[in-house]
Amino acid sequence: MKEKEEARLVALKEQEKILRQRGFKTICGIDEAGRGPLAGPVVVASVIMPEDSMIEGVNDSKKISEKKREKLYDQILEEAISYGVGIIGQDEIDEINILNATKKGLTLSLKELTVRPDLIMVDALTHIDTMGIPYESIIKGDAKCYSIAAASIIAKVTRDRIMREWDKVYPEYGFEQHKGYGTAKHIAAIKAYGLCPIHRRSFTKNFI
Repeated sequence: MKEKEEARLVALKEQEKILRQRGFKTICGIDEAGRGPLAGPVVVASVIMPEDSMIEGVNDSKKISEKKREKLYDQILEEAISYGVGIIGQDEIDEINILNATKKGLTLSLKELTVRPDLIMVDALTHIDTMGIPYESIIKGDAKCYSIAAASIIAKVTRDRIMREWDKVYPEYGFEQHKGYGTAKHIAAIKAYGLCPIHRRSFTKNFI
């Protein structure tokens, strides 16, 4: 590993290092993918990484290419002490709103863990059900904390794979390319073909 990358990862783990010095040993990072799209689920991932984990390239998933994310996903799952994923579909998003759906996905992802963390680091969310586990909410946490960055990659890759499968069912919308986000191509497809079953009705009112 190059010195520059090693220094970046050390900096990315600084907050976790401080928390470990305060006595927290089993730290869980949590992040989501899919709060903004017009279609498909929101996916929340929880992951507990070993204290000495230093996977080259781990970063905010939005800063990594799709090909690189897929490779990192495998490396993260191989190293992880435990991980969990919560998926909330479009119908429930419409019913309870995207914020509440994200919070529900977070709790579901925590329930999937086989090891109970003694601290949770989460990207931006507050007022969440962590089943009694203390948590710290960090703005832009996926760019500041190693465990949250790792969770962001798990969530993003999981959701992208779901959307690629939906593309096979509804190829006219181009889900494989934009993953359900409101690109010009996606909006044009909605106007041409109407909504399909995986569209979020509460997000697409302006396009039909």
